[in-house]
Amino acid sequence: MDVIVSVVNKILRGAYMSDGFLHRYFLNNNNKRLHKWIHYFDIYERHLERFRNTSPVMLEIGVQGGGSLQMWREYLGCGSRIIGLDINPDCKQHEDDGIEVFIGSQDDPNVINEIFDKYPNIDIILDDGSHVMKHMTTTFELVYDRINKNGVYMVEDTHTCYWEGYYGGGLGQEGSFMELVKHKLDEINAVYTRGKLPVSNFTRSTNYIACYDSIVVFERRPQGKRQAPITRPLE
Repeated sequence: MDVIVSVVNKILRGAYMSDGFLHRYFLNNNNKRLHKWIHYFDIYERHLERFRNTSPVMLEIGVQGGGSLQMWREYLGCGSRIIGLDINPDCKQHEDDGIEVFIGSQDDPNVINEIFDKYPNIDIILDDGSHVMKHMTTTFELVYDRINKNGVYMVEDTHTCYWEGYYGGGLGQEGSFMELVKHKLDEINAVYTRGKLPVSNFTRSTNYIACYDSIVVFERRPQGKRQAPITRPLE
């Protein structure tokens, strides 16, 4: 078995992985269950590196085996606070130093309010919850404006947005989270639509949206004054 694990690790390193902290942690994990798509790790590190060792607060929706909660605590460093949210009461067992787990549905305003009442300054939210369209969209609407002004909102496993049936997705399906994302791409540029779209809180508070294979990342930052100067050689 050890030989098989060693071979698999070598294949993963060679084919998919960089040498980032999260990659190494995942490959060497000997603690709680940790289940992630391999290509996610580079995306995580690209957007979350700036938070390391700054005592951030992170909320991960979807706890399952608890392994990712510990991974985030190790990655984000001393002083970080990791919050988990899951509907399964058994997930409370994954609480630890710097880790607290709330039980409830991600689309329940009462649960979301309870979390923000205790942790009003959340820097990072990762939605790895049910992946059901109505849950994903409702959660976004409940929490996005409450994240710190320079925070990050990540939604993973967005491939379910294209799956019909249980998840409520489908290509171009009304109510799909990816359809909301497409609208937000217009909304972030609302200032240029000559009044056809209102300049919203989302517009004013969002720096960019990054769409990857199965992950969407919203980077918050107050939009600044737009300037388009012209420079030219001195005569």
